[in-house]
Amino acid sequence: MLPVAYQIPAAAVLVAGGLLSCLFGYRLFKVVLAVFGFILGALLASSVFGASDTTPMVIAAIIGGLAGAFVLLAGYFVGVALIGAGIGALVANLLWTRIQGDPHPIVVILLSIVGALLATWLQRYVIILTTAFGGAWTFLVGLTALMGDSTALRAASEGDIWVAYPMNPAPGQAWVPWTWLALGAVGTLVQMYWTGGDRGRVGRRKRKPKPAE
Repeated sequence: MLPVAYQIPAAAVLVAGGLLSCLFGYRLFKVVLAVFGFILGALLASSVFGASDTTPMVIAAIIGGLAGAFVLLAGYFVGVALIGAGIGALVANLLWTRIQGDPHPIVVILLSIVGALLATWLQRYVIILTTAFGGAWTFLVGLTALMGDSTALRAASEGDIWVAYPMNPAPGQAWVPWTWLALGAVGTLVQMYWTGGDRGRVGRRKRKPKPAE
């Protein structure tokens, strides 16, 4: 985890990266992958050192961030399928825990395969939804940190990399999940109809000249 002095800049990176993903995730998908890969790689690599080892920690964060960005970019072609497989496995667990406990491994595998196939077939929509809602959550985590939320800001001193990206960045504040849903929905609409929609893709294509009459 980064030293205390770097917490605010790191939170600002989360805010900027979250907005980029939320509003331009489909059009700039490779850039979004590189940004999130850098963030994850930096968090993992810097967690090896203690809070007092500032210089080695920063160096490790930079190297780990570059490695993380490279790994996600290298997996660009299989990333969407992996997202679909993960969603399929999640659906299996959610459904079976409400019915009869843990799902059978075969059910998880089958739903993961179905999810991967659907995600590949509906690639554009999967990318838009995941980047919109994932970016919205990243933005909120960075925003609550900049606002002084103790859950996010104390990550550096505790050395737990997952505190920087908590599932509940502002405990007791009911506005966070509703704001996340609203921002995710706005990001989805923006990408569908403006920044990542068919209209935007058509506009970027070269139109063939009309034949002379």
